[in-house]
Amino acid sequence: MTRIASAALLAGATCAVPSASADPAPFELTGPELRIEVTRGERTLPIARVPSLAAGDKVVVHGNFAEDQGAKFLLVSAFLRGATNPPPKDWLDTAETWKSKEKDRALTLTVPKGARQMVLLLVPETGGAEGVLVDAVRGKPGEFVRASQDLNQASLDHSRLVAFMAAIRAQGDAGPEYLRTMAPVLARSLSIRLQEDCLSRVIDQQASCLVQNRETLVLNDVHSSSIADTLTGTPTDLALQLSATREGGAGYYSAYIGVARDIARIFGAFNNPQFNYLPTLTVRRNAAMELLLNSAPSFQKPKSVMVVAMPAVEADIPPQLPSTAKGPSCAGPAGALLPVEGAPLVFSTGFAHEVQARLTSASGQVLEVAATPRADKGGYLVATDSLPAAFTGPIRAHLHGKWGFAAFDGPDFELQRPDASGWAVSGGDGVVVGRESQVVLEGSAPACVEEVLLRQGDAGPVPLKWSAEGGHRLAVTLPLERTRPGEVRIEVRTRGVGQASAVVLKARAEASRIDGIDVHAGDSEAQLTGQRLDQVRSVTLGEVEFRPDRLTLEGSVDRLRLLAQGGGRAPLQGSGAQATVKLEGGRSLSAAVRIAPPRPAAALLSRTVNPAPPAKGAIAVDIGSAGDLLPDTGELVFSVKAGASTKLAAADVIEIAPLDTEAAVRLSAGRGLMLESAEVLVARFRGADLPPGTFGPLRFRLVSGGVAGDWQPLATLARLPRIEAVTCESEQCVVKGSGLFLVDAIGADPGFAKAATVPSGYTGASLQVSRPAGGMLHLRLRDAPSAIVRVPVG
Repeated sequence: MTRIASAALLAGATCAVPSASADPAPFELTGPELRIEVTRGERTLPIARVPSLAAGDKVVVHGNFAEDQGAKFLLVSAFLRGATNPPPKDWLDTAETWKSKEKDRALTLTVPKGARQMVLLLVPETGGAEGVLVDAVRGKPGEFVRASQDLNQASLDHSRLVAFMAAIRAQGDAGPEYLRTMAPVLARSLSIRLQEDCLSRVIDQQASCLVQNRETLVLNDVHSSSIADTLTGTPTDLALQLSATREGGAGYYSAYIGVARDIARIFGAFNNPQFNYLPTLTVRRNAAMELLLNSAPSFQKPKSVMVVAMPAVEADIPPQLPSTAKGPSCAGPAGALLPVEGAPLVFSTGFAHEVQARLTSASGQVLEVAATPRADKGGYLVATDSLPAAFTGPIRAHLHGKWGFAAFDGPDFELQRPDASGWAVSGGDGVVVGRESQVVLEGSAPACVEEVLLRQGDAGPVPLKWSAEGGHRLAVTLPLERTRPGEVRIEVRTRGVGQASAVVLKARAEASRIDGIDVHAGDSEAQLTGQRLDQVRSVTLGEVEFRPDRLTLEGSVDRLRLLAQGGGRAPLQGSGAQATVKLEGGRSLSAAVRIAPPRPAAALLSRTVNPAPPAKGAIAVDIGSAGDLLPDTGELVFSVKAGASTKLAAADVIEIAPLDTEAAVRLSAGRGLMLESAEVLVARFRGADLPPGTFGPLRFRLVSGGVAGDWQPLATLARLPRIEAVTCESEQCVVKGSGLFLVDAIGADPGFAKAATVPSGYTGASLQVSRPAGGMLHLRLRDAPSAIVRVPVG
């Protein structure tokens, strides 16, 4: 029965199930303890390390009771082979746990071929109990198969919850801020739903908040499917709503209580005045299997039969354990973290054991080191503080171990361990002041770098931005915009190395270098190339003064865009012309000017807008005949005429873009563009060709021979509302439709003397306006305030 089904049944049949508010806290009563060991071949493991049984396994079960135990318990074991296939009698065995002889008080069993599940039953000693329980198991094996599956899974889910709560409560000495970073990692490792709002509370309340409502925290485990639904989606939301009601559990409903109720219903069919069945969860610690009860057992008739699930009889399937490392990990004094995910039971059970990391040094030396699972860190921690000297620099780590009786291989990791060689500059040891610079350092372990500082003279240290660039390289950004020439010192602090490694660089001032000026004849902008062009204040070419507009850096070359002042234009000719470049501080330099032919020029000749037909059920909106308003669903046909010095060709392109971006639609021959003659091009494009959501002024430019001309205004793209009806009574009309927020105002006349203003962000479907005298309403659009469209009054 799924969790939602259980909740629904509770809501509809409360008379059959006692209210959860009467239940004790879920599985918090400590029951008896069993001691169990499993032998496969020559190897014996405690039950905590056994994820599954196999045919031929030897299983030894002892009752681990206190010396003053008052009640005598009969221990019954049963192997099952399916819901419709009762087990033979010799698959069931009993032990009288109070007897003095070992063979009488313990079960020594061999898993038979064909078995799929195993259950243990503990019942207070009663004459005839053995026969009744054997008949119950053989009579309805399906109920015990289901109980075994559900209880085993619930116990695994419970182990993750216990591990989560223990780690949260144990963080007290680690500092309050640590919880904010640790809790998400812990929740991800154990597949636990993190109550993120807890992390925004007062620090002292965070830990207690995170472990509240713990029955709802367990999520599906990708390695073994949980009986608790993942806490997302509509079905689970419904289950949680029901569980908040008194009938649905009054806030106490959980996956674990659901297990108890499900099994109570399953066994209810053959409960009798002598016995009833009590589900248990198990907590495995080494060879001990502690039983957790949801309600107190009865030692009077009807006596309680405690149902204990053993691991399923199936192959040991080691978990998939992918690495989550985004690069090399540091093998420092605190150890190296090997991050993994996708197997919560690795962290919450002992199924994965004898896990080691096989370390291989750069020289080929191999060393096995124990790996400890740490859910709060999201992986396995490997001690690296006492590695031999050969294990410095790059180290390869391979995770491997045992999953039950089976071997498993995990992922490979790259580690880095610092040595005493420090750091050195890759390439030259000089940098230039007055700008941001980047240097590359080389060392043994970039992954272990904790901090990089810049020092100059007596000034205090400045933290620097840095990033590991693979191998042994560290890219460091130096903010030298306001730094004086002289020596600068970079200090690299590395985890595990007591003293910072210092790198000294020479910072020098670099004079501006002018490589040349490129400009098109008759143009109003030019481009200056060189170095340290941030010192340029103006450029004079003939009678025209240009001023800096935008500086970009491409590798080691500066590119400075210049704009002509006062409407000036570059000369139409003048190869070998010279310009005067004025620098900061009053210096001037001479620069060669390269004057290219004029950029292509074209002027808008004609344009026609073809509106799209109105959608079904909508009224056509009259956009007028001016041609400068383009609905986003319409088509624009326009022609351009080449300038006097421009000859058009079939390979030419027209680009169309909104006013504030150069992300353009390109029209070419056969794709919206047709050459009429060497002087005229005809273009056709749709508003829908532009990115969704585009509106406002559009512009175009001609691109010929790879050279782009000036941008020129083309049209205004506007989104139109959908008008479905205009009905009038007396002096008032009602406009109905959608997208009315696209309208700024609706008027009865072109001058908007009696206009209804539409509020910004209006979400309604109708507007009341004055009745027009001429039979047409006038709409002023938000996307094109100067354009007026009309809608007929029906």
